[in-house]
Amino acid sequence: MKKFYPDLIEDNVQKIDLDYLVNNNIKGLILDIDNTLVPDYIKEADDNTVKWIEKVKSMGFKICIVSNASIKRVVRFNENLGVNAIPRASKPRRKSFMKALEIMEIKPEETAVIGDQIFTDIYGGNKLNMFTVLVKPIDKKEFLLIKVKRLAERFVLAKYAKKK
Repeated sequence: MKKFYPDLIEDNVQKIDLDYLVNNNIKGLILDIDNTLVPDYIKEADDNTVKWIEKVKSMGFKICIVSNASIKRVVRFNENLGVNAIPRASKPRRKSFMKALEIMEIKPEETAVIGDQIFTDIYGGNKLNMFTVLVKPIDKKEFLLIKVKRLAERFVLAKYAKKK
């Protein structure tokens, strides 16, 4: 069960203590898009996301978006951000996470994975011993398959809460 536990849980990306990450030798961030940075119906990075990414960049973090979304979706979203991005990532498979590490030229232990789903973002990062941050989903509107996964996530989070 522990492989599904995040290292940190926050309400949203803006609430993540970036100084804490710096102090824990985190040099790069792997970011999900849908329901992590914006709701999945928002096609481009909004002002909040652009400002947050600029803050992250100014602190010296390397960034790579790793998303299971289509190439078209990821490219359009990334137009205003101009960060490294890997679409159709097949998370939680290791391949895209490893590719992100290679692009950012950092080690797994220097990387934080930030996402809204336990079974893709958190599990994928944990498989490589990365620091994982679970954020609450931005929007309640989700595809049926994700809603079903959210039920299983509640079970995992209940076990996690008991451990803490």
